[in-house]
Amino acid sequence: MKKHSKKSIVTIVVLIVLVMFLPLLSSCGGKQEAAGGNQAAAKKAPAIKWRLQSYAGPALNEYVVKNAIDEFNEAANGEMVIDVYTADELVPHGELFRAVQEGTVDMAVSDDDSMASPVDVSIFAAYFPLAARYGLDVDVLWNWYGLNEIWKEAYDKIDGVTWLAQGSWDPCNFATTKPIRHLSDLKGLRMYMFPTGGKFMQQFGVVPQSMPYEDVQMAIQTGVLDGVAWSGITEDYTVGWADVCDYFLTNPISGGWSGGWFVHTESWEKVPKHLQTMLMLAIQKSNYFRLHWYWYGEAHYRVTGGKMELTTIPAEEWKQVEDAAYKYWDDIAATSEINAKVVGILKNYVDTMEKAGSPYR
Repeated sequence: MKKHSKKSIVTIVVLIVLVMFLPLLSSCGGKQEAAGGNQAAAKKAPAIKWRLQSYAGPALNEYVVKNAIDEFNEAANGEMVIDVYTADELVPHGELFRAVQEGTVDMAVSDDDSMASPVDVSIFAAYFPLAARYGLDVDVLWNWYGLNEIWKEAYDKIDGVTWLAQGSWDPCNFATTKPIRHLSDLKGLRMYMFPTGGKFMQQFGVVPQSMPYEDVQMAIQTGVLDGVAWSGITEDYTVGWADVCDYFLTNPISGGWSGGWFVHTESWEKVPKHLQTMLMLAIQKSNYFRLHWYWYGEAHYRVTGGKMELTTIPAEEWKQVEDAAYKYWDDIAATSEINAKVVGILKNYVDTMEKAGSPYR
């Protein structure tokens, strides 16, 4: 047998090593390709798509909901998109809570009262009579006086809906086609109102009316309504009600509207934690924006609006409304243990504000 040269022996050894390790190298390469493929697939995962309906019409919605959601959509960078719809656009407003519960709508922005939330505390949302003097009162009551915890407790008992946060909107004043200068002028006025505020003001002769939000302006123009007690003056000018109402009553039924952000529980649980955090930040941004937007608008339009004459019911007459409100609080407190707890908090808050004095009260 011929002797192999050293070069031949080295060649043979290299070939043997390649034969032994080639399958292993191929396997590693396959895993790397698979990992790369998984990363590509993750990047191409379809965006989470949600539908949100609010209580507000198109003109107002841009300021009180959509601006913050637009920012969230941009920050989500294609991972999630929330399409925003206005009042009654997907479902009638009175059916909105049920629509969220069933997943027909993924998210809602509304007061608990007008969307028919099946919890006792819903009566304190929107315009609970004289519970707030300013919008900031609402935010303080929920964040610092325990109402956040009470709301969470109430909604944790409801299947299918998760309550995320509560915030403040504008005050509630009368905008009308007839002047109101005395309590007696309220008698017989057909007003578009939230449920609780309307029921409360019935004792002073007001006739509350309910209809789709977008029909209100035409109803005032045609005499079906005598006006609205649904907002402050900012909304009156923003949505066009100031164009059909001649008078604005400066005495507010409530100084701040309380509204919530609600989601379909299953939809919420499918959202990754980082997107949940981003959405909560967008909600807080929206709550903050409305505080200064309404505070600006309520003064600005009174002074420079020019479309409505300001009227005021004398303080000694309006005190009848204030006294009736506190009696109403006691009546509501008697309806359930949780309502009694909320009324106790409201009374404690008012007492604290009065003792603090100016600028609080």
